[in-house]
Amino acid sequence: MARVVLPWDCRQFTGGQTEFDIEADTVRRLISQLDARFPGLGEFLSQKMAVAIDGEIHQDAWSSAIRPASEVYLIPRIGGG
Repeated sequence: MARVVLPWDCRQFTGGQTEFDIEADTVRRLISQLDARFPGLGEFLSQKMAVAIDGEIHQDAWSSAIRPASEVYLIPRIGGG
């Protein structure tokens, strides 16, 4: 199972928990599973977070592969222009 780490501002959905082991082979499935556990979290993550898988930040991460031993960090998107 992949290890998933959420930022502090996701605690409002998870009751304070920020680390999870989740079985998912893509970011889309990972977010879907988190949303099933914590309704509303999926939409929040989709709108506000970027994804880093094994230390590499993915810009359009929905179909990015996740290996069973991956470490996935959801991090706040950086805005700018």
